[in-house]
Amino acid sequence: MTDIEIARSTKLDKIVDIAKKVGIQEEDVEQYGKYKAKISERVYENLKDKKNGKLILVTAVNPTPLGEGKTTISIAVADGLRTIGKNSILALREPSLGPVFGIKGGATGGGKVQIAPMEDINLHFTGDIHAITAANNLLASLIDNHIYFGNELGFERIVWKRCVDLNDRQLREVETGLSGEKKIVPRHDKFDITVASEVMAVVCLATDIKDLKEKLGNILIGYNKQGEPIYAKQLKAEGAMTVLLKDTIKPNLVQTLEHTPAIIHGGPFANIAHGCNSIMATKLALKLGDYVITEAGFGADLGAEKFIDIKCRKAGIKPDAVVLVATIKAIKYHGGVEKDKIQEENIEGIERGIDNLYRHIDNLKNKFGLNVVVALNRYLQDTEKEIQFLQDKLAEKGVELSLVEGWAKGGEGARDIAEKLVKLTEQPEDFKYMYELEDPIQTKIEKIATKIYGAKGVDFSEEALAEIKKIEELGYGNFPVCIAKTQYSFSDDAKNLECKGDYNITIRDIQLKTGAGFVVALAGKIMTMPGLPKVPSAESIDIDENGEIVGIF
Repeated sequence: MTDIEIARSTKLDKIVDIAKKVGIQEEDVEQYGKYKAKISERVYENLKDKKNGKLILVTAVNPTPLGEGKTTISIAVADGLRTIGKNSILALREPSLGPVFGIKGGATGGGKVQIAPMEDINLHFTGDIHAITAANNLLASLIDNHIYFGNELGFERIVWKRCVDLNDRQLREVETGLSGEKKIVPRHDKFDITVASEVMAVVCLATDIKDLKEKLGNILIGYNKQGEPIYAKQLKAEGAMTVLLKDTIKPNLVQTLEHTPAIIHGGPFANIAHGCNSIMATKLALKLGDYVITEAGFGADLGAEKFIDIKCRKAGIKPDAVVLVATIKAIKYHGGVEKDKIQEENIEGIERGIDNLYRHIDNLKNKFGLNVVVALNRYLQDTEKEIQFLQDKLAEKGVELSLVEGWAKGGEGARDIAEKLVKLTEQPEDFKYMYELEDPIQTKIEKIATKIYGAKGVDFSEEALAEIKKIEELGYGNFPVCIAKTQYSFSDDAKNLECKGDYNITIRDIQLKTGAGFVVALAGKIMTMPGLPKVPSAESIDIDENGEIVGIF
């Protein structure tokens, strides 16, 4: 059976009953049909003095192009904890239409460990990403309208971009204002994918609607002739943008196929933005569950670092344990095994590629001071010999491996890791950030690059150094940094999978995000508008004669 067939064969509980599982009353949910709901802001307010549950972060090794199943493992762990009698709850990101119609497909798990209704969540869901697109583009239209009617603020350079929630490489570079009307000023522009928009980051880092409005007003949109910044609040844009986002700010409640409550909210890209679900969703989940399972984006070098140095810092939280997801195929991939041979048994390939796993373990345990368990997401082609070899290698390092078979067995296939995590969350940690906010921006970037990526050093372009100087002169030097680089490698070269020998990280540009409150450093060739693959998933997605969606996986 396909994922979508498995999901449809499962009878879901009504969402009001899922809410009651975690103590949310019917009057505190706004239903979007039978199986989806928004959670009222009253719920957190009523629980704010309650003790937090344990926070479990799920991250991964550097992935293959199709991902390693972080979301699948996250759901399996949550279901597994319920299987052993624990009050668990999920706090995950919303899928973007870009990957759904692109190369990765959906992002709701797989097999017997899925969040549901999977078609709704993968497509329009409750309209959050559409609202973010509208708010982003409203600000863009207000900027150009202001210029059309005289440019009182004196825009000389505009840094705000329009966005769309699709992978469309044709929009990376565009010319706008070509209608020929007398007062319209043509200019070169660019599009971002919506999940790379600062509005998405703001929604995910806001603590309430008042904070959301303030952050939206603080968004930097351009500079005047004197090089002085111009903010969204100078256009009086934040009020209308907040109106568009008034429902978006509320976390969404759904369920797993085993009826574990799941809060799905926000979804900034992990290689371009900070890659975590919303602070509001995570903090709410910590009040509702004894064990909260949340996910960072892509590999631990990107996702876990940003989760810790940006989200944890801003939210005042920390993980009580970390699940590091690995697959045999990813380890082989980083050991130089060719794609068409990656499903064949290859102990030598595992031995060459295991260094990628070791480095992530070392970062999490020794750099961030966290307790780690490795979750091996088992695939059908994995052999017993390969699994045993990996387990023995990790045992030599004093690291526990848990074989997770959630895809095939549901929560029962994650019983072992659930039991290990209950014990692990009780162990002491020596939690620490990778840098201090008081460090200069250049130093922050260098610390991440050398300590987490293993680079010898950092090469900054002249443009990046000039932008850093300007940002620090404007008084934003104490912002955390968000490095945008490839997810496939510790380096900034997607093809350098094994990362042998010395390499530097190249920072070609710096972007200031005054609304979200961080600085983005663009490394290598990373782009803020992805493209579709030669054969996109969109070609397989359809609707049948019964009106049922097919082809989402």
